Amino acid sequence: MTTTTPFRFGVVATPARTGTAWLDQVRHVERLGFDTLVAPDSIAHGLSVLPALAAAATVTSHLHLGTYVLANDFRHPVLVAKDAVALAVLSDGRFELGIGAGHPGTGPDNAMLGRTFDRPRVRVSRLAKSVRIIRRLLDGETVTTTGEHYATTDACVVPRDTDLPRVPLLIGAGGPRMITLAGQNADTVALGIPLDADDATAAALVKVLRDAATAAGRDAPLELNVNLMAVGDAVPRYLADRVDPTALAASGAVSVVTGPPQQMADQLRERRERLGISYLVVSEELMDAFTPVLRILSGE
Repeated sequence: MTTTTPFRFGVVATPARTGTAWLDQVRHVERLGFDTLVAPDSIAHGLSVLPALAAAATVTSHLHLGTYVLANDFRHPVLVAKDAVALAVLSDGRFELGIGAGHPGTGPDNAMLGRTFDRPRVRVSRLAKSVRIIRRLLDGETVTTTGEHYATTDACVVPRDTDLPRVPLLIGAGGPRMITLAGQNADTVALGIPLDADDATAAALVKVLRDAATAAGRDAPLELNVNLMAVGDAVPRYLADRVDPTALAASGAVSVVTGPPQQMADQLRERRERLGISYLVVSEELMDAFTPVLRILSGE
């Protein structure tokens, strides 16, 4: 029997310039009924994501909070796990850890840290080691490991007598090696697909993902995530001069929904049926346009 993964909906929000504005934004996302608020990771731009999410936890009660996604090269995995524990405790189990190997735009941030931006194969190998360390630490293990990328000695990050809820792991993945890594390790996979990717492109990635999960002996269903780039005629400002939502919709792009709210809801139901995509996020600029769709599909 095929199990349908319930829909979830989130907002990708960049921490605002003031604390008051950020917390007002967080409260607004929760009031609208979204399931998650996730924030990107950058050194050059915006506020530091982990303290911003900690602050968000103090003014919400049921909104889940996550990173979308941490750049693995910025932090040692032991420190990532330690911060994840703190956020899981402070949010009463509402924190979701998203992590990835970094994209070309993070190269200048690596330079700020005095680190090279290595070729994809090296970054993916480093992430694979990092993910294994983080998962073991979050599961309460003490980890000693050596190797090319990281070394730890008797690392443990869960305080004694702490009843830590399980921290779900989201991995952002686009290429075959990243997709395979995500299939082996992630609870949620953020599909890093091109703006114009259609069903066939997405389906090919999903097959690699599910094959990797099966080969790893994983029984639990994977949650698949896509960041919607257009809701009707609305697109984020940074894409406004580069994206024609009508043309994308005509090409069958899975990162777009069009029409009135009921039609958009039907499109997402059909994609969940065909591809298994059940977790959709939109930028903060699109959340008001998407809210009517959320209200139709909430609970399905």
